[in-house]
Amino acid sequence: MDGTKRSDIKPGIRVLIVLKKDQRTGKLTEGVVKDILTNSPQHPHGIKVRLESGEVGRVKGAGSQ
Repeated sequence: MDGTKRSDIKPGIRVLIVLKKDQRTGKLTEGVVKDILTNSPQHPHGIKVRLESGEVGRVKGAGSQ
């Protein structure tokens, strides 16, 4: 999963996201999806989500199981 298709993302799954402040460095943050914020079926930079921790960013891949 590369995080660009909304159909791949469901609340409750563990993902890796890039926070807005980390876009330059590409640092990834792992967490569990609480809300999906992107409405379109796909987005070239990744689907925007809110994690259960409250952090918001774009999905870059699946987290560890």
